[in-house]
Amino acid sequence: MADPVTEIDVDLSVQEVLLAASQHDNQKLRRLLRANDAAGNPANVKDSETGYSPLHAAIAACEPDEEEEVKTNGAPNGVQTNGEEQTSEQESTVQAAVQTVRLLLQEGAIWNDLDLNNETPGCIARRLGLTEIYEMIVDAGVRAELLLNRLDGYEELSDDEMDENGEEGQEQQETTVADASASNTADDETVPQLVDSTTVATTETTQTAEADPNVTSSRYLNSDLTFQQDRLLDQDQNGVMMAWETEIMAKSAKQLLPSPGLRVLNVGHGMGIVDGFIQEQAPSAHHIIEAHPGVAAEMKRKGWHEKPGVTIHEGKWQDILPGLVAEGVMFDAIYYDTFAESYADFRDFFTEQVIGVLEQEGKWSFFNGMGADRQISYDVYQKVVEMDLFEAGFDVEWEEIDVPKLEGEWNGVRRPYWSIDKYRLPLCKYMD
Repeated sequence: MADPVTEIDVDLSVQEVLLAASQHDNQKLRRLLRANDAAGNPANVKDSETGYSPLHAAIAACEPDEEEEVKTNGAPNGVQTNGEEQTSEQESTVQAAVQTVRLLLQEGAIWNDLDLNNETPGCIARRLGLTEIYEMIVDAGVRAELLLNRLDGYEELSDDEMDENGEEGQEQQETTVADASASNTADDETVPQLVDSTTVATTETTQTAEADPNVTSSRYLNSDLTFQQDRLLDQDQNGVMMAWETEIMAKSAKQLLPSPGLRVLNVGHGMGIVDGFIQEQAPSAHHIIEAHPGVAAEMKRKGWHEKPGVTIHEGKWQDILPGLVAEGVMFDAIYYDTFAESYADFRDFFTEQVIGVLEQEGKWSFFNGMGADRQISYDVYQKVVEMDLFEAGFDVEWEEIDVPKLEGEWNGVRRPYWSIDKYRLPLCKYMD
């Protein structure tokens, strides 16, 4: 049985860190953070009642107290609080919080940790209108996600490399991997999947993740699907595609195919929404890659194989595209909308495959649902994608589209994969 005194001491230590963070006492906080951290990183301790981490506490402390609102002329003794002075005081508090947030991030605070109200530190900053702090959290998220994406291909050192680099080098690499993983412990998956195109919300609690079946490509491809008028569900009741996406698909098709007679490739048919709009643009050639046998069977039932100019490839794009490249098949437009694939899969798609089948003046797009369960995750992954696209030789333009109210859309769906107000439609092309 644990020593009760020890438990009290640990709790007091946690509260001391949280209090220093909320008071923006950086000198004391720095000392506490760099004390013995055998039990874990003090920058990520949690309050048992609120779930606040030090980042949460530092940002939440900027919320004005209702009792400290600007006084009116009827204040005692005729004293009137100057609005400018109060604004200055609030600005001072925010700037102090900026320094505390910077310190916590430098010390390894988790950017997307969840409190008991299901808010990340960035969610609180956005709710309070703290733009500078919000952007700091977004940038921290970008750094963490880029590192995780790069570590996706991490391999342990061989014995020869161990001899050359020594044990210290191994410890440094192991620490780097551990820190990167810790920075994302609030996530269901280490890398957000593309919604609809790969749809799982970025920030799910660990408890929920353990209770729910993992959404993997192999599980999806082997699952029975349910086709309904307004949605397509897998056997775990995940929304593979839903009718509310219709306006997004319509605008995507028109952006990609501004004139008739173009050659287009769509990766992922789903309910056929975007392919229907592509047909309205009168392409000269319309190739569709579909990996799920159930969807392929439904396509045949609906007569897609008989539509003029349509060529259907049954299988995964990873297996189909190399063959098209070998045959010299080229396209003027490409759309990507798969399900249950990771960001690493998507990155491989545009870094390794698009360049082999897209004409030099061509355009391509994708269903942009990465991190769409909350605004900060969506903002983080927009920047991550922009950086990776730039590295791959693509420019991207974004068009914001209002998303309809989805209050009743999630009835019968295991997890909502969209909870933000605006969709950012990407249009990619080769750099000039």
